[in-house]
Amino acid sequence: MAWVTWRQQRLTVAGLVTVLGAVSLYLLFIGQQARSLNGVAGHSLTLTAALFQVIPALIGAFVGAPVLAKELETGTFRYTWTQGFGRARWTVATLAPLAVAVTVLAGAVGFLFSWCYSPLIGGHYGSNLLDGNTFDLHGVTFAAWTLTAFSIGVLAGILIRRVIPAMLATMVAWSGLAVVTGVFLRPHYEAPLVSSKPTLPSTDWVMSQWWTRGGKPVSSSAIDQVLQKAGATVNGGSVTQSPGSALGNMSPTQYLLHHGFTQFQSYQPASRFWPFQWIEGGWLLALSVLLIAATIWVVRRRAA
Repeated sequence: MAWVTWRQQRLTVAGLVTVLGAVSLYLLFIGQQARSLNGVAGHSLTLTAALFQVIPALIGAFVGAPVLAKELETGTFRYTWTQGFGRARWTVATLAPLAVAVTVLAGAVGFLFSWCYSPLIGGHYGSNLLDGNTFDLHGVTFAAWTLTAFSIGVLAGILIRRVIPAMLATMVAWSGLAVVTGVFLRPHYEAPLVSSKPTLPSTDWVMSQWWTRGGKPVSSSAIDQVLQKAGATVNGGSVTQSPGSALGNMSPTQYLLHHGFTQFQSYQPASRFWPFQWIEGGWLLALSVLLIAATIWVVRRRAA
């Protein structure tokens, strides 16, 4: 079984190693440039972080989806499913090595990204470890998201039975899960803290801000009116100090604090980075196991 699996998947594994190897070399290069305080490299890394978001989805679509869908689409399953080792054993022997390979390789790339991105944390670019644009690109979560995308792909392949539609379904399902996680789940892994300090460390994840006066909440429109009366120009949340305004040398925040307003901020401290990594990695691993188990169950139940 190991020999047959290798013969079937060797080109897929080779392609995976080639692509992630090229990504690793790029991260090594950019990481060295970022450490030399090269601003261009820092901007490049910030830009490519967004592009790296699609890597797990692409692995799920191009590695996971075709594994079983190709067998069903071409009809070769009629041979493989009737051999003496059985459907379930064949499925496990096919999926397990690939699942381990994508997880280990993605984990290596994720930890390399963490090393590469570290010079930007809390620096000139205002980046933080809990930033939603990069959180899932670090070691534990990048490996977990890649394994989840692979698991979604193999399940989509056995359900849809055609390669191209299964690839599209994988990318849509993975994207939906990523959005739900980033917007609704991740901010609540632990209860956010609340602070009335005027400023928080740039490494913390500020989730929301609001103003109060005399212990009562003050709306953003009321804040704008106060600043406008002081001679500042407010345009879509952007405040510009006009010449001769009452703000003087104070910033808008300082002016409001000086006139009895208090700003509260809901935030997740940077110290929760690793707990959040393990929480997200843990439930994604559990989800991946369930998806692969469901795939094996479908294979066993589906008629040849």
